[in-house]
Amino acid sequence: MYILGIWDGHDAGAAILKDNKVLTAINEERLSRRKLEAGFPALSIKACLNALNLEPRDIDCISSCTTDFSKTLTRAFPSLKEQYYLIRRRKIEQGAFQGLKKRAKYVLTEIGPSALSTRISRHLLTKELKRLGFKKIDFHQYGHHDCHAAAAAFCSRHDKSLVVTLDGIGDGLSGNISVLDNDRLSLIKQINGRDSFGIFFEHVTNLLNMRELEDEGKVMALADYAYPIDDDKNPMLEFFQIDGLNVSAKYGSLQMFNKLKKILWQYPSEQFAYMAERVLEVHVVQLIKNALTITACDKVALAGGVFSNIVVNMLISELSGVSNCFIYPHMGDGGLAAGAAMCANYELNSVSKYDFNDVFWGTGFKDTDITDALKTKNLKFEKKTDIAKETAKLISEGHIVFWFQGAMEYGPRALGRRSILALPNSEEIKNRLNLRLKMRVWYQPFCPSILKEDFDAIIDRNGSNTYNKFMAMGYRVKPEFIPEMKGIVSLRGVCRPQVVDESDGVFYNLLSELKKITGRGVLLNTSFNIHGQPLVFSPEDAVKTLITAKNRYMAIGDYLVENENYA
Repeated sequence: MYILGIWDGHDAGAAILKDNKVLTAINEERLSRRKLEAGFPALSIKACLNALNLEPRDIDCISSCTTDFSKTLTRAFPSLKEQYYLIRRRKIEQGAFQGLKKRAKYVLTEIGPSALSTRISRHLLTKELKRLGFKKIDFHQYGHHDCHAAAAAFCSRHDKSLVVTLDGIGDGLSGNISVLDNDRLSLIKQINGRDSFGIFFEHVTNLLNMRELEDEGKVMALADYAYPIDDDKNPMLEFFQIDGLNVSAKYGSLQMFNKLKKILWQYPSEQFAYMAERVLEVHVVQLIKNALTITACDKVALAGGVFSNIVVNMLISELSGVSNCFIYPHMGDGGLAAGAAMCANYELNSVSKYDFNDVFWGTGFKDTDITDALKTKNLKFEKKTDIAKETAKLISEGHIVFWFQGAMEYGPRALGRRSILALPNSEEIKNRLNLRLKMRVWYQPFCPSILKEDFDAIIDRNGSNTYNKFMAMGYRVKPEFIPEMKGIVSLRGVCRPQVVDESDGVFYNLLSELKKITGRGVLLNTSFNIHGQPLVFSPEDAVKTLITAKNRYMAIGDYLVENENYA
């Protein structure tokens, strides 16, 4: 049976699966061209159907998640969601009564689902689906954190595993702790919305004049530039207490915001970021450590926005006794559409293990689509018999190459399908990428893609048994290799790599060709977009970004493109 999963909140999207395989998935932002788009994912649903040549009548079941009061309210009044989206992304001014609105937001989001809110959400979502041509709808709704947990557990391919979700808030909760055992996923602990690590870090991001739910990675990067403060002198560490599986926040959301505001007044921004980062590194890791002991598990599967923190994930993977640490690649709310579909498949068909090797679930394009897009801008291009070899040569010469190949990645990371590629050893290339091409802050490091055969020579896994293919975990670079990796290593000597093997096709070929020239199968790999915009979706998007960024070279399909108007 075909199951359609949908998510209509922050980073909305859709996914279709059948049996034990995700067939296609996409987020609305890639189509609307508004980063982290919120709202009903009409474009994503249509794109998923088109990718599989399906009609609405071919879908056997539709599933969604999150039916709490605040989510239901924004479904009933979409203008509220749009206004929040525009304010959060700094597209409009906050306006009057902002303090009251903030208070209302944090009060309302802590209210969990009720029978009434669930019924209203069902009515509003099925109404939108009928507008798209769905008639007889077998509709299922699941808990926000149940969907996060299903995605992590069922894609991990673990037989027995601790499953933990942590994010801001959803359905009145900020997390779940479960155990996957003998194909059964059993909830053992819920974490209240009031005790949210995600809301804490959202406050920190906001107070640093960055965009909540979007710029948390910048906060993590900024923390590396702080003069370290001993934990016993860190006033933020007392904000949370961990007792077994219990998480307790000392302050409610609004009081916590005000306390953090006072701390920021006393410290430089980078030290403020460092102290906040330590809260997650200390308390989240302790929670996982306790849960592993209590559940007698040696494997862990993680999802939710808090686990976008690569250092936290690294520290978890390095815990004594952890044999494997799996982070669902689309760990934030953008992955909920696939998670909702997996919940339905688990309930209806008892499917608890997926054929999961990659997340190349997006749309691919034909040669004619590519050439049509290139011809509209009169770009110089030539079809190559070995695009990987040609691209490797350009990169080895110090060029930055925009790379567009095959079906698009599902999730926030560029994994060799929609990427910008360069040598990893050049401070000049890093600065050019940050300041001119990507137009983002200078202190945020880029990520590497590394051939699996070269991984252990370069990376000190420090006891971790995990290879991560999805740029979801930090690893320590061996000191002797740091000078060769200036563009992709943080000040603390950590990078966020993609491990590349033969299953990655032409991208593996590219790294292999580069290794023949440079001696290392390592690339700087960052997302193919300008900062603040979504990853490119189509050949038209790729061409537009190439011209806007004034980059010289792009490899798109088998075509090598040269932009003569480069800077």
